[in-house]
Amino acid sequence: MHLAFLGSGQVGGALAVGCVRAGHHVTLAARDPQSPAVLAAVAREPKLAVAAPAEAIAGADVVFLATPFAAATAALAPLAPALAGKVLVDCTNPVGPGLTHGLRSERSGAEVVQAAVPAARVVKAFTIYGFENFENPAYPGYGPLRPAMLLAGDDDRAKSAVAGLATELGWEPVDAGALSASLQLEHMTLLWIKLARAQGQGSDFVWARLRR
Repeated sequence: MHLAFLGSGQVGGALAVGCVRAGHHVTLAARDPQSPAVLAAVAREPKLAVAAPAEAIAGADVVFLATPFAAATAALAPLAPALAGKVLVDCTNPVGPGLTHGLRSERSGAEVVQAAVPAARVVKAFTIYGFENFENPAYPGYGPLRPAMLLAGDDDRAKSAVAGLATELGWEPVDAGALSASLQLEHMTLLWIKLARAQGQGSDFVWARLRR
């Protein structure tokens, strides 16, 4: 599968490297191919390609949005025509002061992303943890149980594509429902950050779904 990444920092870089190692062709969409984030990602995984954003998106089956949330709409605006019909994975999180929801919980960040690119097929995923768990999702010792990756979206085929990628990367995909459910996923991210960062519990924990 051909994948493109808008944003190659801690989250985007970790996911891009993981996708290459899972056998996918991955292109970093970069306005500046010499940026420190791009160079760091390519140093970790030389198989990563780098191209201008519109070129990277044109050849992609799935596009990952991994910029800071505050930069998302500006990054997407000139790319709206190229993103029409594309699966767009929203990996962003609107974080406000004191680890509150950056949009006052009035709507999800994913819905803001969808409004910015209405012809894209937005799926919220890869948001409920810090980047450390995207670098290494393995939690051995639990038998077949895998860490849960919750996702939300209005397009079932798009969600299926993203669920398949999540499975390949070591997660158990869990369909949380419509894109509006992204608000709950963003609050799960905030909870994870509070536990891992603010309370100092560390990043080596994940959510899991147990079935009876």
